[in-house]
Amino acid sequence: MSLELVVLGAASATPTSNSYTTSQLLKMRDHFFLIDCGEGAQKQLRRSKTKFSRINHIFISHLHGDHFFGLVGLLSSFHLLGRTTPLTVYGPPKLKDIVLTQFRAAGTFTAYPISFVITQHKVPQVLVDTDSYTISTFPLKHRIATTGFLFKEKPLKRGLNKAKADELSIPICDYHWIKEGRDWTDDDGKVVLNEYITYAPPKPLSYAFASDTMYVPETAQYVKGVSLLYHESTFCEDKAERAKQTMHSTAKEAGRVAKQAKVDWLLIGHYSARYKDFSQFEVEAAEVFPKVYRAKELHRYKLTEQGIEVVSLRHTTEHEE
Repeated sequence: MSLELVVLGAASATPTSNSYTTSQLLKMRDHFFLIDCGEGAQKQLRRSKTKFSRINHIFISHLHGDHFFGLVGLLSSFHLLGRTTPLTVYGPPKLKDIVLTQFRAAGTFTAYPISFVITQHKVPQVLVDTDSYTISTFPLKHRIATTGFLFKEKPLKRGLNKAKADELSIPICDYHWIKEGRDWTDDDGKVVLNEYITYAPPKPLSYAFASDTMYVPETAQYVKGVSLLYHESTFCEDKAERAKQTMHSTAKEAGRVAKQAKVDWLLIGHYSARYKDFSQFEVEAAEVFPKVYRAKELHRYKLTEQGIEVVSLRHTTEHEE
């Protein structure tokens, strides 16, 4: 079992000649979720070799342009590529009006249905609840209404130890109940404990996306114990005052949230263009929380129970860039 995150953009405010604004692609339980959609997101999706048709849910954290200016273009491309599968977009109340106004002005329509789900920015909210995972929001503190997103796998059933089951001549019709966690009783009334004939399932994984926000202790409560936390870190400590003024966080503050929440791993990003060397962000966050990675664009972060594997997905040459 694994959870995979592809960083499409990790810059703040504006794209540059070699960086893109916030957008991420999360794969969980064989489902693909797009989180924020900055300019150039669809170009980055193509570079990562992602099939657009796999994306059925898009989550927008807030309405600052660097987090959603790529959305209308992507929705239009879905139509041009012949999409018919329904799409759900989750975001602030005005997002639907913004998208539809642009469509009307351009005479654009889509051959596939789009549903808009309004997110709450003051209280947590369950957005999706299936048999295998849940997706919810949590409040963040920024200059405008902003939400974080929490993706959590649900536990799998226990795995049957087929060798033990055969040894005990357990009938196939009982397999279902055993996988549900029940003990088994043979014809003589002897109870066989479930742990003897099953394997424990892998630990469910979880991912929290804390978009633009200033440091607030409450964030740690919402993301407590997650497997991987992405927390914005727009500035380093040399511009801590600027972080407060703009209601952003420093790398060290992101580390503080991770430590307080006792997460397994921390990923930082949303770097200010004021910095040319992003390694300093990782250094400062690690002073507080050592298990940290710096978000690198077009890199995949594959999370398992054993740790994180980081792989570059760059398929283009520097000339093509």
